Amino acid sequence: MKKQKCGWCLGDDLYESYHDQEWGKPVYDDQTLFEFLILETMQAGLSWITILRKRQNYFDALDQFDVQKIAAYDQEKQEELLQNAGIIRHKLKVKSIINNAQLFLEVQKEYGSFSKFIWRYVDGKPINNQLQNYKKASPNTALSDQISKDLKKRGFKFVGPTIIYAFMQATGMVNDHEVSCFRYDEV
Repeated sequence: MKKQKCGWCLGDDLYESYHDQEWGKPVYDDQTLFEFLILETMQAGLSWITILRKRQNYFDALDQFDVQKIAAYDQEKQEELLQNAGIIRHKLKVKSIINNAQLFLEVQKEYGSFSKFIWRYVDGKPINNQLQNYKKASPNTALSDQISKDLKKRGFKFVGPTIIYAFMQATGMVNDHEVSCFRYDEV
């Protein structure tokens, strides 16, 4: 018998695999949180499947999402990224990758880890929503608005409330699996 899944992922093997193995699973390690922060910011104005299909290209182009290396990228590396057809070649987004890496390191210094900083917004545990249908999910919430404002105050780019809510969903800060989905209780 086929497992019930959230409606948004159906019909695409990559989407379904991502849904089944990653989406909504609480993430507490900084390496993965940084990866999702970068990927979600790259999504701004695009569909998630577009970014998901380019994920390996980003992994390769960005030194396996090594925040230390990315924070030290120079103009030459920026130009190299802008020539890379495997990623989104948007000048401001490429600049934001480096900017956000530098700020990510600052948050780590201040809080001991980015994880401590970001998870404090939800007291360290996921918010379990009771979605019957993914189409009823809000694109942002008062909490994603607040986190967005806080990150923007720190200088982060491409971190609007909708992007931050998608980040919260992806990293399990909120459980927005449909209640009928097999992953709802697992995460």
